[in-house]
Amino acid sequence: MPDFIKAIGAARFGVMAGVAAALTAFFLYTAGVLSTPPKSILFSGLEQRDAAAVVAKLEASNTPYEIKDGGTIMVPADQVTKLRMDMAQQNLPAAGVGYEIFDKADTFGTTAFVQNINRLRAVEGELARSIQTIEGVESTRVHLVVPERQIFSRDAQNPSASVVIKTRGVLGKGQVQAIQHLVAASVASLTPDHVAIIDDKGNLLAGGTDLQGAEGAATAQEQHTTDYEDRIRQRVEGMVASVVGQGHVRAQVTANVDYNHINETSETYDPDSKVVRSTQTTEHNASDQNGGGAPVSVANALPGQQQQTGGGDSTKSSSGSTEETTNYEISKTVKTSEVNQGAVKKLSVAVVIDGTDKDGKYVARTAKEMSQIEGLVKSAIGFDAARGDQVQVVNMAFARVDTTVGTEAPKPLLGLDGGSWFKIIQAAIFALTALLIGIFVLRPLVKRMFAPLAPGGGAMMGAVAGAPAAAQLAAPQAEAEPEAPPPPDRVESMIDISRIEGQVRESSVKKVGEVVSSHPEEALAILRSWLHQPV
Repeated sequence: MPDFIKAIGAARFGVMAGVAAALTAFFLYTAGVLSTPPKSILFSGLEQRDAAAVVAKLEASNTPYEIKDGGTIMVPADQVTKLRMDMAQQNLPAAGVGYEIFDKADTFGTTAFVQNINRLRAVEGELARSIQTIEGVESTRVHLVVPERQIFSRDAQNPSASVVIKTRGVLGKGQVQAIQHLVAASVASLTPDHVAIIDDKGNLLAGGTDLQGAEGAATAQEQHTTDYEDRIRQRVEGMVASVVGQGHVRAQVTANVDYNHINETSETYDPDSKVVRSTQTTEHNASDQNGGGAPVSVANALPGQQQQTGGGDSTKSSSGSTEETTNYEISKTVKTSEVNQGAVKKLSVAVVIDGTDKDGKYVARTAKEMSQIEGLVKSAIGFDAARGDQVQVVNMAFARVDTTVGTEAPKPLLGLDGGSWFKIIQAAIFALTALLIGIFVLRPLVKRMFAPLAPGGGAMMGAVAGAPAAAQLAAPQAEAEPEAPPPPDRVESMIDISRIEGQVRESSVKKVGEVVSSHPEEALAILRSWLHQPV
């Protein structure tokens, strides 16, 4: 081995050893990459506390993992399902503490205060888990405030709740109200208007203790108008999309809604329409008769005296009257009208429809098609020309974007998913790299490594490495010296040297001549040293 190293030279051996070490490291890395299974997301968007707990469990089970920004943990794809089941069994990542907090056996001696706190934590955790099952909700936290009833207190304080939600999109008004009613129904004496819901961006989705008075009424009216417009828009887009195709129609609805509450009562009399309701008749008759008599005197007034009568004139009178009262009934009409809040005064609908695509060219829709679509839109919205409704349907070219909705996912090529194809491409690249290294690096290196060297070859390598001009003259001058015939083994070496690629070329001979011409003194000194060397 030392003779082999001495024959090829220490520098050349070091270069070959370095190349061999680099190739070994490359192939070991390639083998490690190819043998490593692809990684998939175990959990994403974790908080630092939850991420630390999950990582601790992975390290305890010796599971390889990788942590990325944003609380994302990557694990081998073939272990994702099993790891998620194991983490769920250990309540990781924690979605709140549920009723399992009472499963502990060391509750003997726990105070009533601690029991009440644990019960509140359990209800909050169970509500958080229930809310997270709603589509579009990524994570949630629930806070409950349940006041204790004070002794000898006449009035009881109402409980309240607040919910913080991290969403994967935009929750609808119905979903927010459903969360309010879910929380309110889970706590005694809690009403939905005392449940506040906000998202992770700080937007108020539903307010606890809803606004009262004019401000609250204005907010409710605005929300009612927006919901009504959205319903009409979805109705129009759904109907027209069934004709022109999904993604080829856009609609916008503006509703003018009257929120005034009007209650009117009116009475109408018809004098021409009358009937006798009742008749009352009253008659009065009277008679009076006056005759002649004795004059009035004291004698006639004394007792025991016979009144005297005497003749005289007499009169007789009579009178009568009749009164009739007739009551008529006149027809009367009483109307009571009540206009509730939310009556639509005017509706404006704008619909834009894309054309058709034939052979890669845009083709506008015909006037007949547009007229039919406009009729469908008017029927869908309940068009009323008397109240001033407006409907405008326009055919315009849409921007060419991919609007495929509800299409099936592309099938994997040859039954392999994207991860498998990535591994195959990666292996092909590594194999091609190894082939190129073997052809252009290993093959020349092995050929030069096992090729014999000519005497003075070390001097030539020294010249390549930057040796002085005197050293560069050593090998050519030694070959040009004709003093002694070469020994037989030297002849064999010369024969072998002639077979080696890279033998002394004509350019190197010229270079030696130039060096001798430019440095004659140094060349003469080298020749003298060769002459004094023992043969």
